[in-house]
Amino acid sequence: MGASPGVELDVDLSALNTFGLRARAARLVRLRSAEQLAAVIAEPAWASAPRLVLGGGSNVVLCGDFSGTVLKVEIRGRRLVREEAAAWIVEAAGGESWHDFVRWTLAQGWPGLENLSLIPGTVGAAPIQNIGAYGLELAERFEGLDALDLRSGARQSFGLQDCAFGYRDSVFKRNPGRWLVTAVRFRLPRPWQARLAYAELVHEVQAAGVSSPTALDISDAVCAIRRRKLPDPAEIGNVGSFFKNPVVDAAHGARLLAGHPAMPHYPQADGRVKLAAGWLIEQAGWKGRDLGAVGSFERQALVLVNRGGATGTDLMRLAQAIMADVEAGFGVRLEPEPVFV
Repeated sequence: MGASPGVELDVDLSALNTFGLRARAARLVRLRSAEQLAAVIAEPAWASAPRLVLGGGSNVVLCGDFSGTVLKVEIRGRRLVREEAAAWIVEAAGGESWHDFVRWTLAQGWPGLENLSLIPGTVGAAPIQNIGAYGLELAERFEGLDALDLRSGARQSFGLQDCAFGYRDSVFKRNPGRWLVTAVRFRLPRPWQARLAYAELVHEVQAAGVSSPTALDISDAVCAIRRRKLPDPAEIGNVGSFFKNPVVDAAHGARLLAGHPAMPHYPQADGRVKLAAGWLIEQAGWKGRDLGAVGSFERQALVLVNRGGATGTDLMRLAQAIMADVEAGFGVRLEPEPVFV
């Protein structure tokens, strides 16, 4: 059976995921408008075949060939929706580069997303993961989004409560293949206040000789830190941080601190303690260590990398080995950030 207009058959996905994992898709549609989806859904094979929404491919582990339809989100556009006394409401289409969008808002004089600079992926993927970095989560700047129901093609708007955001989590992540995010709106507060909760970020700003940093100064500092610590996916396959920072109850945290006084830890409002997954992995002996074609990055243990020619199975084996060693040594179960397909 031939492909419908706009549908590509038997597509190599290795260049469409930042891990560079070898996998093929039976069908791929490059979605450049919401209206285009209606024609795809109308096809007889749509209802029964598996489906995968792919943005920048920076938060997915392809475990093998995909037998269904991959929807590559390439919808573009960004705009100021309205200006209020207390905020700018800014919108970007799902296929926009997240980092490019952040820098664009700063260039327009609309600060608020600077702590999330240089996070890979698209705008549409950002709320699915509820991305966060350096003391800020997307949910704190979220105004609303539009998504398409992949079962019916109907458009639906989501507010903050509808998204059920959690730590690197959302209603969209918990229902894979159900929704495709076409546009996201952000509330960027006025007046702006710098978010400098992390000592590493403060040090980077001070090292640049800046005493009263602007939003652009903070963005530049975040970019400098990330470029220094994290590998460029164009040079070595990775998805950035591979594991979530685990959160343990107060008693467990106290026991770990008694045995490891230098352990990085971050008390939470509910009394629990957030730990640094990278530190735990390093202490378990995995920093810079390889397992076949994959390994833990030598400059940041939290980042798993493809040394060349790796498969999703290779990556799963490495992740499971790291998780087992961390759990054996600290009684802490790590949870991967990316979605396994």
